[in-house]
Amino acid sequence: MIFLTALPLFWIMISASRGGHWGAWMPSSISAFEGTCVSIPCRFDFPDELRPAVVHGVWYFNSPYPKNYPPVVFKSRTQIVHESFQGRSRLLGDLGLRNCTLLLSNLSPELGGKYYFRGDLGGYNQYTFSEHSVLDIINTPNIVVPPEVVAGTEVEISCMVPDNCPDLRPDLTWLGHDELGEPTVLGRLREDEGTWVQVSLLHFVPTREANGHRLGCQAAFLNTSMQFEGYASLDVKYPPVIVEMNSSVEAIEGSHISLLCGADSNPPPLLTWMRDGAVLREVVADSLSLELEEVTPTEDGVYACLAENAYGQDNRTVELSVMYAPWKPTVNGTMVVVAGESVSILCTTQSNPEPILTIFKEKQALATVIYESELQLELTAVEPEDDGEYWCVAENQYGQRATAFNLTVEFAPVILLESHCASARETVQCLCVVKSNPEPSVAFELPSRNVTVNETEREFVYSERNGLLLTSILTLRGQAQAPPRVLCTARNLYGAQSLELPFQGAHRLMWAKIGPVGAVVAFAILIAIVCYITQTRRKVRDASDQRGGCWAFEGSPRSWT
Repeated sequence: MIFLTALPLFWIMISASRGGHWGAWMPSSISAFEGTCVSIPCRFDFPDELRPAVVHGVWYFNSPYPKNYPPVVFKSRTQIVHESFQGRSRLLGDLGLRNCTLLLSNLSPELGGKYYFRGDLGGYNQYTFSEHSVLDIINTPNIVVPPEVVAGTEVEISCMVPDNCPDLRPDLTWLGHDELGEPTVLGRLREDEGTWVQVSLLHFVPTREANGHRLGCQAAFLNTSMQFEGYASLDVKYPPVIVEMNSSVEAIEGSHISLLCGADSNPPPLLTWMRDGAVLREVVADSLSLELEEVTPTEDGVYACLAENAYGQDNRTVELSVMYAPWKPTVNGTMVVVAGESVSILCTTQSNPEPILTIFKEKQALATVIYESELQLELTAVEPEDDGEYWCVAENQYGQRATAFNLTVEFAPVILLESHCASARETVQCLCVVKSNPEPSVAFELPSRNVTVNETEREFVYSERNGLLLTSILTLRGQAQAPPRVLCTARNLYGAQSLELPFQGAHRLMWAKIGPVGAVVAFAILIAIVCYITQTRRKVRDASDQRGGCWAFEGSPRSWT
């Protein structure tokens, strides 16, 4: 805003100059609209002792030296001027009062330039003043915008036009201001060098939407068709706002992903992609993409885009969810347990989406959870039948993985009811079937003979283990009399069990119990053992009784009779 509350410097200088030497005072520059007029204020002085009867003067264009024959703008002696100024120039001031003010009318672009005044007091008393005024012929109002316009901060924009034509006064109108505010017209104001301007002000608080707005000012002259317009585009500074961003993204492991962040700001922002505080990519631009090649589950997470400039910042996040098949399950827990105790086994995995977890034993599902990453298998009072191989299977729509594990149930021996003895043709075979874990030691006892035989004496006992079952066979040769009582005792670290084995009348019953394969093995071993025992004992006997190539063993304390 321009306010003049004191006497202009130009006129102060004029008042102080009177009294004694050659000098001139005029505005160094002055402007006017094409087609209008302009009054160039001018004062001059000369030594008092000259006392001329008549004072004349000449205005020259673009040169102060008459020898260069510059165009004559005005000449008081002859009124002869250059053709460019004919009918366009006249003196407003009174040279006798040392006022050399010049009026130029019907201005055109070629009249723009430097104007010099020469005082003529007669004879040799002529002086061309070096002071001059530069005339600028304009066609547009001057819109003055502050160096920085910030959104949210009130701003003042002015429209200034020259008002140096006494015959035509400009009238100012703002164009395109409706959304901004109402103007304030200050009117005609004098500048420091004695020139005049018309000023209109526009006050408003700009928004980011006003950036790039085209604001105009029009100067019109009453009773003429002359109108002059000037425009300025508002450069409104404002902080970034993120306007473009991916929503949550789902991607299959191994695929390509592009995350895009776009921001609106002035000036352009520094865009930064970050994850867990680490900068992944940044650039000064309106948009920035982050390319992820062959994504892995480790890239799953929250990504942040930060936009910032000197006026503020904004940030937004996007969650990337990488879909993948379950990892190989991990099984934790006690894998060896004593019968009757409880056991807890935890199966865990990782996948996206969450998997279906199932624990199987022999293709039978024991426990299942849906869309969870861990499964707890609880077995209370485990039984020997719970011993065996288990599988933890994890699956979702992207794949399946499984882990096998073994549960070992330890328990005291149990002698099964199929255990028995059978005799045929002077031979007794006793079958003791024991279920236990760990493997038991088995001993056969003949109380009436005070004899105990265990599996370490392989010439009499044959043992075979199948899973949790241990089958031991005792063979007695040379039993022509009634079969003796036979006790089977099985023992491990958890306990012992004894059973008197019942006798069955037919030899074939034993084979039926142990099955075809066991019968063949038992029979073969039986024959081998009988022969081995007979031949071994023959060497130490004083008398022998050969029976079909095999010998019965007699002796004490272990004797067969």
